Amino acid sequence: MSALTLAARDSSTMVRRQLKRLVRYPSMTIQLVITPVILLLVFVYVFGGTLGNGLGGAGNGRSAYVNYVVPGILLMAVATAATGTAVMVATDMTEGVIARFRTMRIWRPAVLTGHVVGAVIQQLLGMAVLIGVALAMGFRPDATVVEWLAAAGLLILFVVAVTWLSVALGLKAQTPESASNAPMPLILLPFLGSGFVPTDSMPTVLRWFAEYQPFTPIMETLRGLLLGTPIGNSGPIAVAWCAGIAVASYLWAKHTFDKA
Repeated sequence: MSALTLAARDSSTMVRRQLKRLVRYPSMTIQLVITPVILLLVFVYVFGGTLGNGLGGAGNGRSAYVNYVVPGILLMAVATAATGTAVMVATDMTEGVIARFRTMRIWRPAVLTGHVVGAVIQQLLGMAVLIGVALAMGFRPDATVVEWLAAAGLLILFVVAVTWLSVALGLKAQTPESASNAPMPLILLPFLGSGFVPTDSMPTVLRWFAEYQPFTPIMETLRGLLLGTPIGNSGPIAVAWCAGIAVASYLWAKHTFDKA
């Protein structure tokens, strides 16, 4: 077999391992699906009437706010899932299974690839459920097929970037418990961006941070693609952030894994 064939075979084996783990322990997947759905319900039905009236433009109240908040909830769902990925990676590193894999004739990066692909599949399924719930609650995108595909591509790129970052954080953590806390700042970024309210309603210092942190251009690009709001230069900035995070996190994870 060629090196490429061996790498593909070993990677597919590790992906199957992760998928079997997700099936055997469904509680994490259920939690990752339910948590963003609950947040969506709370923000739309508890705060949506007031916050939606402050958005301006067409529509008001909950009907306007559900359209506005869905991109932020989608990114928060990805950030929440990063915790589970980091914990699983840290568990593998501390329970000795990685040491056993290293005694076998397998492509070394296949272990990390399995974690990443398994987590991406899990998160895409969770986001599909979240979008379905949002549609039932009144989310009404007017995107064309091309715009839906572009939005899906951006979400996949973002998921891959955050997943590689969570893998790197899991590798650096000393215990699964500490790994569960490492991705916590990612969950806060949608709140400190345009995820739940427009940035122009924030104090000056917070508005500056909100406009230049990575989550805001991604959320604004998703709104533009799905709802027709202005995108401006958010599109290329969003892609650049996702690509930069993905590459840097991959290199960090690979370097940490090779040294462990």
